[in-house]
Amino acid sequence: MIPALFVLAYLGIVLYIGIFAFRRSSGQSEDFFLAGRSLGPWVFLLSLFGSHMTAFAILGSSGHAFNFGIVTYGLMASSSALVVPLCLLFLGTRLWSVGKRFGLITPVQIFRDRWECGHIGTLIFFLQAALLVPYIIIGVMGGGTTLSVISGGFIPFWLGGLIVALVVMSYVFFGGMRGTAWVNTFQTVLFLCFGAIAVTLISQGMGGFTAVTERLLNNPNTASLLTREKFSLTTFLGYTFNPLSAIAFPHIAIFCLTARKVTQFKRTVIFYPICLLLIWLPCVYLGVAANQATDIPAIEAKLEAKAATGRPVPGDDVMLQLLGRYAPVWVAGLLGAGIMAAVMASDSQILALSTMFTEDIFAFYGGKDKFGEKAQIATGRLFVVLVTAFAYFTALNAKVAIFDLAVQYAFAGYAAMAPLFVAALCWRGSTKWGALASTLFIAASTIALYLLPRGFTIAGFAPVVPMTLISAALVWGVSLLTPKPSATTINRYFPESSV
Repeated sequence: MIPALFVLAYLGIVLYIGIFAFRRSSGQSEDFFLAGRSLGPWVFLLSLFGSHMTAFAILGSSGHAFNFGIVTYGLMASSSALVVPLCLLFLGTRLWSVGKRFGLITPVQIFRDRWECGHIGTLIFFLQAALLVPYIIIGVMGGGTTLSVISGGFIPFWLGGLIVALVVMSYVFFGGMRGTAWVNTFQTVLFLCFGAIAVTLISQGMGGFTAVTERLLNNPNTASLLTREKFSLTTFLGYTFNPLSAIAFPHIAIFCLTARKVTQFKRTVIFYPICLLLIWLPCVYLGVAANQATDIPAIEAKLEAKAATGRPVPGDDVMLQLLGRYAPVWVAGLLGAGIMAAVMASDSQILALSTMFTEDIFAFYGGKDKFGEKAQIATGRLFVVLVTAFAYFTALNAKVAIFDLAVQYAFAGYAAMAPLFVAALCWRGSTKWGALASTLFIAASTIALYLLPRGFTIAGFAPVVPMTLISAALVWGVSLLTPKPSATTINRYFPESSV
């Protein structure tokens, strides 16, 4: 229980940060949902990055690497290091500018204003909300897994997930965006330090980095883990579409609106790839190295099952198993807190859903005008409770690995939504009808993904590729054939001097 006590102490600290942020709140809706658009450069960078790196980045990547090898880094991290900063530079800055000029808080508000649409924006809200729920579930799953393994099973999965869900719900409930940003900043610093320490300690315990790599290479059962052998070239290239989802994630788009100055994006673009390297490289390496940890019963059982069936096995807990075996108890507790820091990044997603619901549904349909701003904030807090409860009970019955859950649903859907952001912010000729066609197609495709067998491909490509390309084609083609917004609206977004 000693490592678990470290993690529980950490949870107490982040809860206090959220309550402290509540004391600094002005009570205004923009302060609760956007921290008054006042985040400084380092808080903006670290909180934005921290909100993007969730249990998927730590537990999901190591679990995937345990089954498929170092190719995991190439599938997601290498392309993300290029694509995500470019999205933030060219689209994130435009989001910030539009939000600042017109006082807009959510992506749907921007779509409604840009395309002069009402109910189409509501459809986009429901699609974004449905795609974000799997990501929130990932956070609960990661929290339950971390506390259960760190405590040696003393804290069961259901209780660990419940503790994390309650802590996240509490500081989001009280602190809003300011509390979420401060917690994410603290958490990001913590889990950025985690990687180097974990790799050093675990590698030494297993005989050193070189010895582990040589054993993997010399064993015919594990040599392929050091290659791209398990993925075809088309599948590998298809994964480069997944990072397009970053700018379409509601929590990332909304975070782009919280910066004090647009110049803060420069630092974010520069340091984002470095932060990504510090997280993904250690996690992927440890996931691969776990294939040599035959002295850990839980991992040995996974290896036997993998050898017997020839299929991937659940591996989200392998890094935690390595910590428990090769790190001193107190260090395992500190590193467990570092893992929990990444796992709890679901806070920003919960707040994003709350923000969208109160602004895009409650306020848009007259709730704010009728009941006032305090009622709007109270509604947002109630929505936080409801979303957290739904995610928790869904996570209890989830049977999909964290990596697969994110890639199959959240990444594919949001990557296909990226053309909507490009069209709204960069193309004068885009229309609400093009947006509607794309939204309906993405919704239908997501339902199809749920019904189709896992690992389904089209011409060797993962579904994210055709989904994104067809979505872009629909926005373009339908917009060419349908009436444009008024000249006044188009000139507001694209002044003649900027053409």
